[in-house]
Amino acid sequence: MIYWELFLSFFQIGIFSFGGGYAALPLIEQELISVQGWITNQQFIDILTLSEMTPGPIAINAATFSGNQITGVFGGVVATIGVTLPSVIIVQLLAYFYFKYKNITMVQGIIQGLRPAVVALIASAGLTIFLTAMFGHSDWPLDLGELNYVSIVFFAIAIFLMRKFKASPIHVMIITGTLGGIVYSLI
Repeated sequence: MIYWELFLSFFQIGIFSFGGGYAALPLIEQELISVQGWITNQQFIDILTLSEMTPGPIAINAATFSGNQITGVFGGVVATIGVTLPSVIIVQLLAYFYFKYKNITMVQGIIQGLRPAVVALIASAGLTIFLTAMFGHSDWPLDLGELNYVSIVFFAIAIFLMRKFKASPIHVMIITGTLGGIVYSLI
């Protein structure tokens, strides 16, 4: 029964995650934490961290790690199939209709209308991740006494390296991961 629920949850996420993997993150968070109660907010952030670090699309990685966290390896397979199957179906249908009707003004209007909503989904996921990294949670109100100053320093280092030196994300993750291992083993 849990595998069917896992499949349906990720199938639903796959259907409504327009805009790519980052747009799926608030849906995954809502479904796994708030609706199903399968994982905690901290587990979600850990899953996102691992999903970002590993090769491949973040939504698929997040589904695989989430399913594995919830029910083991088979759960990871079920969640991955659930999140990818809608895309396979939808992309086939959209490709057919887009190429058939791409010159129609209404089709172009729909695409233009979806863009800001996709940006909002990505920004919402980014804000949740940022607040959880800095405060340990993303719930309002935020208490400045809960601010994690080590996270702020690592955030600043990462931004500095990427903006000033155009450091690759891989190098930034290696540097901050190494620093995190050192700092948190001393605390």
